[in-house]
Amino acid sequence: MTKDYRIEKDSMGEVQVPQNALYQAQTQRAVNNFPVSGLTMPARFIQALAFVKQAAARSNLELGLLDNDIAHAIIDSCQEIIDGHHLDQFPIDVFQTGSGTSSNMNANEVIATLASNRSGLTVNPNDHVNMGQSSNDVIPTTIQVSAAIACHEHLFPAMVHISKTLDEKSAAVGHIVKTGRTHLMDAMPVTLAQELQGWKTQIEKAHQGIVQSLENVTALAQGGTAVGTGINADPKFAATFANNLSVSAEIPFSCSDNFFYNLSSQDAIVALSGQLKTAAVAMMKIANDLRWMNSGPLAGLGEIELEALQPGSSIMPGKVNPVIPEAAAMVSAQVIGNDSTITVAGQSGNFQLNVMLPVIAYNLLQSIELLANAFTLLADKAIAGFHVREDKLQEALAKNPILVTALNPVIGYLKAAEIAKKAYKEKRDILDVAEEETELTRSELESLLDPQKLTTGGVAH
Repeated sequence: MTKDYRIEKDSMGEVQVPQNALYQAQTQRAVNNFPVSGLTMPARFIQALAFVKQAAARSNLELGLLDNDIAHAIIDSCQEIIDGHHLDQFPIDVFQTGSGTSSNMNANEVIATLASNRSGLTVNPNDHVNMGQSSNDVIPTTIQVSAAIACHEHLFPAMVHISKTLDEKSAAVGHIVKTGRTHLMDAMPVTLAQELQGWKTQIEKAHQGIVQSLENVTALAQGGTAVGTGINADPKFAATFANNLSVSAEIPFSCSDNFFYNLSSQDAIVALSGQLKTAAVAMMKIANDLRWMNSGPLAGLGEIELEALQPGSSIMPGKVNPVIPEAAAMVSAQVIGNDSTITVAGQSGNFQLNVMLPVIAYNLLQSIELLANAFTLLADKAIAGFHVREDKLQEALAKNPILVTALNPVIGYLKAAEIAKKAYKEKRDILDVAEEETELTRSELESLLDPQKLTTGGVAH
């Protein structure tokens, strides 16, 4: 019977490793030591880690420090991981050593095994794959790289998409006037375009904030090695590495002007997470507006009808719920919670190293992924397809006593308030009551109280 494990050795001795595993002893020790959550590092983090190892090998080759055949074997092996292969070979729990050393060694070992098998040479995880590096600069760098890639490839396209969808919906229904609301109470009228463009600006401002925060995120820790001094790294390594990574990842990266900052703090990532939280707050606002506007359809506002996607109740036939805005609201809550975790973790920079890096990486990448997916869902399955109930909007506008605000400059606030209260009490159109209570003609009142005109602001004359 063939054994299902093999014996691997490291500086601490022997350890049993699954027979077919690409990783080696240090990975297995971490698997044994951290049976905490069953959560492993995100695939995007692992792929970014492979980008880092690949750029390091290229840089060490250019600097004449790494054998040509070994370097190319490492580079090609990293590409396999970047392309999505071997992700099952990264089994270490998120809740591990705070520096992420276990994940760094996991990558070093897997890449070394692949490179050895590919080249027929003995490729060492520490001496070759980890050359000129430390977990203490590799993991912060990987967090930065994975976040930048995730934003550029996933989040930004989703935010542009929902902005475009809001523009398209505004063009289609923006001319329609509805009752505005403040404090959830009737207020002066607005157009749907004004309402939707307010949402769009929220998205665009959040997008801008994330872009600005990435300026610090793309200045990398790599080259600081163990404590920020760059021990065991060639003086030209950091700049060479940043250049190589920029080419392969197709995102402009630079080396930090202070490695002590990058290793000891995660302030740039905390700032990015804060901007992601702002995007989540914008999403929550939009989702809740959609839920209110869709409420009813008989006993609520009933201004719009969202697309019916699934039965809404296991007991009440015919009930349909606003499931997409609800999902988006839950995403917002999760991202806000993730930001709290990242904030606490960001405070755990003790002297020359932050020691909550894996949980920062996990929460940050989850926030980016959730936001991107939820923005796309909101655009495609809520905003693009909702139907406007114009009859309901016009009925509410006609009886909206707050329209009398437009008469303030003509008849005064107190007289306008008297008219508004009477119209509300008698459930009559504001136009009819104003005609009875003032000396203004019907045509004058129709002009002054025209909801469409009132959406443009200014003082009535």
